[in-house]
Amino acid sequence: MKDATARRLSAIHRRVYRLTGGRIGRRLVDNDMLLLTVRGRTTGRPHTVPLLYLTEPDGWVVIASWGGRDTDPDWYTNLKADPRCRIEIRADTIPVEAETLVGDRRNALWERAVDAYDGYATYQARTSREIPIVLLRPVDDRPVDDR
Repeated sequence: MKDATARRLSAIHRRVYRLTGGRIGRRLVDNDMLLLTVRGRTTGRPHTVPLLYLTEPDGWVVIASWGGRDTDPDWYTNLKADPRCRIEIRADTIPVEAETLVGDRRNALWERAVDAYDGYATYQARTSREIPIVLLRPVDDRPVDDR
């Protein structure tokens, strides 16, 4: 899929998700979806993308696969510049901070991600970069399970 097409589909998904409070667009390929909003590293403007996610006791996990392209997705490059961001899960907006996972934790979550969506294995085979796995930790005190 070309980048322009992916951006258009992402914009439609984002609008429908928000208009319906996540009732439509909350699932794709048998997985849950969230909206991630990051600050542009050069413009400072907010950018929002729909992403598959996994829930962990200390936050939410997203995969910076970009379909197996050889470059990281813009949202991930923006997060590296400023890890403060927010997510929308259904009608809830949650401030979070991003951390790229490494080592054993990254590897365990990679296996879990591939089990949830086998397309990630295909994406990894398309590129020489290691696809980043990002933990989004809430910045307030409420437990993840109470959201």
